Amino acid sequence: MRLWRLERGEIAERLEGPGILACGDRAEALASVMDGRTADRVVLCGMAGAREGLREAPYVPCPVSVSQWRARMTEALGCPGLSVWIAAGLSCRDASGRPDVMRGEETQVFGAMSLDPGLANGTHVVLLPGTHSKWVWLDDGLIVRFRTCMTGELFALLGQSSLLAAGARGANEDQGFAAGLARASEGAAPSAALFEARAAQLVDGRTVDWARGFVSGLLIGAEIAAINPQEPVLAIGDPALVARYGAALARCGVQMRAMDGEACAIAGLRLLDDD
Repeated sequence: MRLWRLERGEIAERLEGPGILACGDRAEALASVMDGRTADRVVLCGMAGAREGLREAPYVPCPVSVSQWRARMTEALGCPGLSVWIAAGLSCRDASGRPDVMRGEETQVFGAMSLDPGLANGTHVVLLPGTHSKWVWLDDGLIVRFRTCMTGELFALLGQSSLLAAGARGANEDQGFAAGLARASEGAAPSAALFEARAAQLVDGRTVDWARGFVSGLLIGAEIAAINPQEPVLAIGDPALVARYGAALARCGVQMRAMDGEACAIAGLRLLDDD
């Protein structure tokens, strides 16, 4: 849980606590992080609005504008002494009718539009890498569709598997990442290529760090191959992870620029708090 306390439009304090889904009493968890601080209003996005969160907020179906998104905010009751509002999530369906959802990333995307008004004109592709990477398509200020890739969660799960248990510690993670990207560019299915991370440690003397890089490169490369972006990409997120995606996109001849994830999140939350 990350909170930013704003005073007269400026960030006065940053607060952090456990993820809201990890807490038994969600309202109590929020109050604990607030630690007696008062606020005219608390505006939340992300998993606070999940079914198992503070209070379920609706999913607004795409295409959706910032005004339509703002109109679907949900008030969270049961938070004594606090006026708490939660951003709506978004939903969409692909050409075959398969559903997808997001919570939190839409706040960053709309925030990015407010920071860079050029994003409200024409078509754009936005990437938000993370546990569940989101690829978002914009058209004249509307979020028209998006697609989720569970690359980050798969990487975390594989990091606990036997794939990374055979070699010694060492450097060369960047070399492993490049090797993983190369394997993905050959069209290798991750399920068929992942075991190379372990075999290379046993036979070729590769390090665990090389293997971690290989797994990361293979998964990110496969994700980009599945999305197959044909135009420049705007990435919003952690700088280190954004850089990895930038290297993978450059290999495919796709240009990428980046915006700060925290700045975009705060800008999006400001849109919800703008009376």
